[in-house]
Amino acid sequence: MTGGEESPFATRLALVGREVEAALATLLAGSPEGAEPVPERLAAAMRHAVLGGGKRLRPFLLIETARLFGREGRGPLGAGCAVELLHCYSLVHDDLPAMDDDDMRRGRPTVHKAYDEATAILAGDALLTIAFEVMGSVEASAENRVDLVASLARAAGASGMVGGQMLDLSAEGRFGRGEQPLAEKEIRRLQAMKTGALIRFAVEAGAILGAASARERQTLSDYGAAVGAAFQIADDILDVEATAAAVGKATSKDAARGKATLVAALGLERAKRERDALANRAVEALSGFDARADLLRAAARFTIERRA
Repeated sequence: MTGGEESPFATRLALVGREVEAALATLLAGSPEGAEPVPERLAAAMRHAVLGGGKRLRPFLLIETARLFGREGRGPLGAGCAVELLHCYSLVHDDLPAMDDDDMRRGRPTVHKAYDEATAILAGDALLTIAFEVMGSVEASAENRVDLVASLARAAGASGMVGGQMLDLSAEGRFGRGEQPLAEKEIRRLQAMKTGALIRFAVEAGAILGAASARERQTLSDYGAAVGAAFQIADDILDVEATAAAVGKATSKDAARGKATLVAALGLERAKRERDALANRAVEALSGFDARADLLRAAARFTIERRA
C-alpha cells in the first residue's frame, strides 16, 4: 500500500461496514410490523449501543465466507446483522458496573453512562432477542435457518460467550478464588469461549449459507478459531500499548483488575509471537482455497496489525 492508497481489504471492510450499518439502522428504526411500539428511551439506548462505531469484523467474516462460495445478498447481510446485534448486546452487558465497569466504548459513553444501568440491561436484553429474530428470518432454507439459530445459541450461551464471561469474572477473584492466576491452558479456554466463539461462529455461518461441504466447514471453523484467538491476544496487547484515544475506551486496565490474559501469563513479547503465530495458522488453514479467499487471509492479518 503506497501513497495513502487503501488496500483491497480495507476498501472491502469499509464497504461491508457501511452496508451493515445501514441495515442495522433500518432494523432499529422502528417496531416490527404488527408489534407494539418500542419505548423511545429503550429504542434510543439500543441505537446508541449499535450504531455509529465498530469495525463490523464479525459480519465481514460471515459475508466474505459466504461470498467465497458465491452466496451474496440479503441472506448473508441479514445473518451478519444478527451476529453484530448479539455482539453489541454483549458489549453493553460487559460494560456494566457489575461486570467490567467501563465508562467509554467506541469513543463514546457506554450505554449505562449515557442512560442508566436499568436501561442498559434492558437494551442488551432487547438486542440479544432481536438478534435471534433476525437470524430466524434470514433468507435461507428452513434447515439452514435452524442450523444458524442453534449454532448462534451455542456460541453465545453458557458454553460460549456467557460461560467465558463467568470464567473471566472468576479469574478476577470475584467469588473467593483468591489471587492465584489461571494457568495458560485455562486462559486459552476462557478466551476461546468469551471472544473466540462468536468470531468462529461468524465464519461457520458464512459456510452454512454458502452450502460448504463438511470438510470445508471444518477448515473454515479452524480458520475462525485461530482468528478469534489472535484477535483476543491483540486486544490484550492494545490494552498495554495503545492509548485510550486510539482505541476509544479505557486502557491499562487488565493488569489493575487482575484479568486473566496471555499477556500476563506469557509476557508481552511472547504474547506478540503467539498472536502472530495464530494469524499465520489462520492463513494456512485457507491453503486449500484459491485467491477468492484472499480477503479472509487479509482479515487474519488485520487482527494482528490493527491499532484500535
